Amino acid sequence: MATINDIMTRKVSVIQLTEPLQTAAQRMRDLNVGALPVCDGETLVGMVTDRDIAVRGVAAGLVPAEALVSDVMTDEVHVCAPADTVEAAMQQMGEAQVRRLAVLDSDRKVVGIVSLGDLATRQSAPTDATLREISEPDAVK
Repeated sequence: MATINDIMTRKVSVIQLTEPLQTAAQRMRDLNVGALPVCDGETLVGMVTDRDIAVRGVAAGLVPAEALVSDVMTDEVHVCAPADTVEAAMQQMGEAQVRRLAVLDSDRKVVGIVSLGDLATRQSAPTDATLREISEPDAVK
């Protein structure tokens, strides 16, 4: 049975919550990624995506060079461990409707990230059900 350790992306760049949005956007551009784990020191405190920057930041009138990552990040981060099964990660992603999970070691330090793309390209289990769950619109409240 495949584990997250087998398919996760390693060497993940993190960003500090006190860094400017512009720095986050530049790092995403340079690394060709759409999300960065947000840390306070070495502690994971959130996730910031390119969409967070555009929708919560720029569209709200925040100035990217002045606003901070903490102003737009999502502070509810879904995580898994390297030893977790791919199936468990896919289930968690579907239920939480997220496209990526931060991978934390036993000391709760970020050691990787696993994305829907990793699941689709690096393992053999079908990902169509997970994608459907992630893409399902939220219920109207």
